[in-house]
Amino acid sequence: MADASPPRPELTTLAEWQTLTEHADALRRQRIRDLFESDPARFQRFSAEHDRLLLDYSKNLVTDATLEQLRALARRRDLEGWIEHLFSGEAVNTTENRAAMHMALRNRGNGAMYVGGRDVMPDVQRELTRMRLFVNRLHRGEYRGCTGRVITDVVNIGVGGSDLGAVMATEALAPYRTNTIRLHFVSSIDGVHVTDVLERVNPKTTLFIISSKSFTTLDTMTNARTARDWFRRQVTDPEAMRQHFLAVSANEQAMAEYGIAEENRFRIWDWVGGRYSLASAVGLPVAIAVGMKHFEAMLEGFHGMDRHFRTTPWERNLPVLMGLLGVWYTNFLDAAGHAVLPYDHRLNRFPAYLQQLEMESNGKCVTRDGAPVDYHTGAIVWGEAGPNAQHSFFQLLHQGTRPVMADFLAPVHGSAEYPDHHELALANCFAQTRALMEGQTAEQARREMEASGMAPEEIQQAVPHKVHPGNKPSNTLLFDRLDPATLGALVALYEHKVFVQSVIWGINPFDQWGVELGKKLAKELLPAVTGQQEATDADPSTRGLLSYIHRQQ
Repeated sequence: MADASPPRPELTTLAEWQTLTEHADALRRQRIRDLFESDPARFQRFSAEHDRLLLDYSKNLVTDATLEQLRALARRRDLEGWIEHLFSGEAVNTTENRAAMHMALRNRGNGAMYVGGRDVMPDVQRELTRMRLFVNRLHRGEYRGCTGRVITDVVNIGVGGSDLGAVMATEALAPYRTNTIRLHFVSSIDGVHVTDVLERVNPKTTLFIISSKSFTTLDTMTNARTARDWFRRQVTDPEAMRQHFLAVSANEQAMAEYGIAEENRFRIWDWVGGRYSLASAVGLPVAIAVGMKHFEAMLEGFHGMDRHFRTTPWERNLPVLMGLLGVWYTNFLDAAGHAVLPYDHRLNRFPAYLQQLEMESNGKCVTRDGAPVDYHTGAIVWGEAGPNAQHSFFQLLHQGTRPVMADFLAPVHGSAEYPDHHELALANCFAQTRALMEGQTAEQARREMEASGMAPEEIQQAVPHKVHPGNKPSNTLLFDRLDPATLGALVALYEHKVFVQSVIWGINPFDQWGVELGKKLAKELLPAVTGQQEATDADPSTRGLLSYIHRQQ
């Protein structure tokens, strides 16, 4: 007998969902600028703060009724209960039967945090102490290479969660660098990335960090073997590798087999997802760059946002507000895209980091119970540093036909020495959110061109092209300055926002089976690419591509 089909998800049948659908249909006819005109206190009522971090969500097509209905949906989906499941160390990663207790990595309080009934804080503190001892030895010049020379370069080899967070954070916190050690990152499997980095470093003064939770990821381990072979060709002492290679993994045996000395094996745990691992030893490159004092200040920022998320009423809870707004636009106002636009160039890798965090977490087509969803989950995240983005894809945001959510991020105090530059960046940031909301009417465009002295016939031709529809939503996140604590808070804010959305959608944000499928197929295809065997099971297109590269090679 055939297996019974999984039940259809109940979400879209809920009364709260239906109420929001009707509300959205009515609200589409409203304009955000009209909401401001009818409510002079709108900014005060539609903004929230946490520890020098301001979220202005007043430039969204929402009313008090919208937010109350979204909170009613969250209550119906038991968001409060799921937050407690998460922080209690329960197996919220249901497909892998694991907790997602990344909050323990940055727990700065004295309390225990449990996974499966066991307090994991002693393990976390032990690894943090090991990181501190190692980083301090490295910075003092006590940890040296095989010839007794100090370490001048560190190469982190990883991919995805073992790369993106560390790259993003080391760039964001560049002003907090405490030493002259040069950081390099290798993630691409194409061979170009590792070649370019190896050409720039001296094996006798270089430390390699192999970062892979499983220590089996094909991309990372291929680059790691290449680095090891390169090192052994140039340093003949068979014992030298012990001083030049570290690893971060949950796989103790694989680290040992690769040749990592026991004292150089840093550990993470199966209850830490890769894209949630920046606060673990995966963040070792960040600690090396900025020192443990600043690394631990970043952990403080994480922890503060964790507490805020768990304890603050939803009306003022930043992750809850952002999560619910994301649901509103994704499911009720047909927005497929989410642009992340930092107005501090040191956050230029933050959009790429959030791409993995949001799309790998919530890009799911079935619920936790395996039922196919009949609603959209997740958004297509992209972004760029704001000033550059203004001269590239902002055209689509202003006059394109597809609705897009947008987050603008900016520091109140810039970190560069040219304050006039920062003031110009802030002016651009605020002008863009205003332009997206207000737009420009034909009459406004006409008056502007008339004032410039354009001929009537030229004005007539140009007017349609200068109309901006406006009514485009945005959030603005202002923070005091881009320091380690702020960066930790920002990352945790988006982590918890993702979790809020996953609860509403009834999906598991902590697995990534789509990623695993790609890895599996790549491993199966490798012998066909190398010509060792035929790809008889592959589709005709793949066989055609293989045939072409073999002819060309």
